[in-house]
Amino acid sequence: MLHLRNRYAHEVDEGLLDAAEAVLIEHGFDGLSLERVADRADRSRVTLWRQGVTKETLVTGLLQRLTDDFLQAFWPVLNAPGTGRQQLEAAIEALFEVADRHLDLLAVSDQVFHWAAERCEFPAGSHGFLGPFVAALRQGAEDGSLASPGRIEDGADVVFNTACWGYVHLRRRHRWSRKRARSQIEALLVHGITSRASASSRHQ
Repeated sequence: MLHLRNRYAHEVDEGLLDAAEAVLIEHGFDGLSLERVADRADRSRVTLWRQGVTKETLVTGLLQRLTDDFLQAFWPVLNAPGTGRQQLEAAIEALFEVADRHLDLLAVSDQVFHWAAERCEFPAGSHGFLGPFVAALRQGAEDGSLASPGRIEDGADVVFNTACWGYVHLRRRHRWSRKRARSQIEALLVHGITSRASASSRHQ
């Protein structure tokens, strides 16, 4: 299992993280404050201050929780056999699952994964959050189940962001069901890449 090393190592209990997330959903990142978190958690600001809790540690704790969940969800995907297309399908499904569990947090800002990448370190060469998609596209290009996107890292970036933020937007803003949003996005991404692969092979 991959392990993260947080630059702001500090243990924040789940109750405070839940309170901080509730404040973020209601007031956004600019409105996150110890006073509001303390009120939501039914604790005093002085208690949080004495425990060394700051706005920084709360934000980092939320991003750490998201990142840990992501790594746990994708560990089976990274180690599963199959074609590149099968790996890509599994990676997109795992991303949908993570997005659903953190839908409110992700809806606050489309910068959440960028902030997490800045604060939570991944092992060298893992490509961070894009890692599973890089691996799937590379495998697919090698076994012919997916068309080569050109630069693999660029293709992984497009797939990740299209799947993640398209899904969050459709679920939160358009109120689409999980099934509806997942089927449409996956069809666009996976079948589109597969079709290009088939067309390329027919013209060779």
